[in-house]
Amino acid sequence: MTFQRRISIFRETAVISRIAALIRPRTPIGPYTVTLVYIRTIWHIVNGNLIAHIPSRITNDTRWQWPPSAVSTPNPRSDVPRWSISSTSSPSPIRGAAAEVAKPPGGKVKRYFLGTSIVFLLWAGYIYGTDTRANAHRWIVPRLIRWYYPDAEDAHHAGVEWMKFLYRFGLHPRERGNPDGDGKLVTEVFGYTLCNPIGISGGLDKDADIPSALFELGPAIVEVGGTTPRPQEGNLRSRVFRIVSQNALINRYGLNSKGADHMAAVLKQRVREFAYSHGFGSSEFGEQWVLDGGAGVPPGSLIEGKLLAVQIAKNKDTPETDIEAVNKDYVYCVDLLGKYADILVVNVSSPNTPGLRTLQESGPLTTLLTGVVNAAKHTSRKTKPYVMVKVSPDEDTDEQISGICEAVRASGVDGVIVGNTTKTRPEALPRGYKLSAREEETLKETGGFSGPHLFNKTVSLVTRYRAQLDKMVVSDDTGDSTSPSETDTTTSQMKSHMVPKVIFASGGIMNGEQAAKTLKAGADLAMLYTGLVYGGSGTITRIKAEMREIADGVEK
Repeated sequence: MTFQRRISIFRETAVISRIAALIRPRTPIGPYTVTLVYIRTIWHIVNGNLIAHIPSRITNDTRWQWPPSAVSTPNPRSDVPRWSISSTSSPSPIRGAAAEVAKPPGGKVKRYFLGTSIVFLLWAGYIYGTDTRANAHRWIVPRLIRWYYPDAEDAHHAGVEWMKFLYRFGLHPRERGNPDGDGKLVTEVFGYTLCNPIGISGGLDKDADIPSALFELGPAIVEVGGTTPRPQEGNLRSRVFRIVSQNALINRYGLNSKGADHMAAVLKQRVREFAYSHGFGSSEFGEQWVLDGGAGVPPGSLIEGKLLAVQIAKNKDTPETDIEAVNKDYVYCVDLLGKYADILVVNVSSPNTPGLRTLQESGPLTTLLTGVVNAAKHTSRKTKPYVMVKVSPDEDTDEQISGICEAVRASGVDGVIVGNTTKTRPEALPRGYKLSAREEETLKETGGFSGPHLFNKTVSLVTRYRAQLDKMVVSDDTGDSTSPSETDTTTSQMKSHMVPKVIFASGGIMNGEQAAKTLKAGADLAMLYTGLVYGGSGTITRIKAEMREIADGVEK
């Protein structure tokens, strides 16, 4: 080794030792850590990253630089640069190399475009993911949910919790572009002008956790519940089953509910938050101002052109034979929830509560509905909630339909929801389709069946109920049941009987064509549940778009 090479190595070692001494931590460290510090220092020196930033006591006109011989003579060790100290004020090549490594050409431009691209992708993903028109909501999300949650009830609860979470942070799916603004689907129900004739049936949001989020999906009516006077667990799990090939469900929830008091507290908080956000304050006065119509919106939905329905039912342990006790259950719910609802729905048709359907007989039903109607009239707000009764699709004989309609007329109920889940098990669709062995077993589970198989029966029942109810209105209009000696109260009741009853169709509606058929059959509104489960959060937007196409075709 030449003398010049030895001097070079000595100088390199001195530099490395000085650097290590400068960057070594002030706390005691072991030899292994010191070795790592030395190796890291050498690596940075070789790559030209550190020299220009080392604090030194060397005079300002002394700089590290390449020796002139390094340019003309080859370096015996190409992996280690040779250093020399000279007194010169010329700029250091090492400093320049370090600057080039630290700030590569065009680095700021690249970072700018990278940051802009990330922001744009996040914004585009937000717009797409929160738009109900996105195909992902129909073809991807429902399948992912079924894959991740094999148990249908787990999927139900997770869906409600996710909707609540997303709505809180403004990340929920919603209709964009105000598709109802064209006025093609406008309809009138109970004197309210609704933006469209589509609703969400009860059972999806059992405890009124997400009514506002559900309204964002585009329906004109959201039905929450059913709720019972006292909390009850419902039936034992497993109690919800999918038949995926048929887009159908079987459930035997048994009206599981947190109770009317819980729902009343949730809806009260919703009204007070609305009052506060609109400058009416969060006090009882602000709440009452909103409920009395001071905000210019329906007191239940709190949204112009939309209504909130609250479904009520009796507790499982209340004997159906004790009509007085049953009546108290329903009236208790009305007293707590009536002022927060635009519509009260009396559920006497759940197939999963023993004895509940016996209340659809004309005598008990008239007594029950009369009690609910009278309680609704004493609701503590200016406008009173309307009352509807939800009937079973299995009560389909002429005698049963006539008895229900007579109870509706006699009690002064404002409308009927036709219908609910069925105890029957219809044939697979399309005809001749062979179910898998697993689905055949699922079909044997007890509970209420829902799916597209119910559609034809729903249309038939709507037609029959419309004919029967309209016949009663005409009968009342003739004045046969009215005499001059009757009181003003009775006359007022008879006038209310002459108003055509409202019918909501619920059962098997999966697309716009089916919704249009139910309206043509005599329904005022079409309601969805199972179609929303399988079609995703964009189902209502899609159905309304299909109905607009049908309306355009009719006009042409």
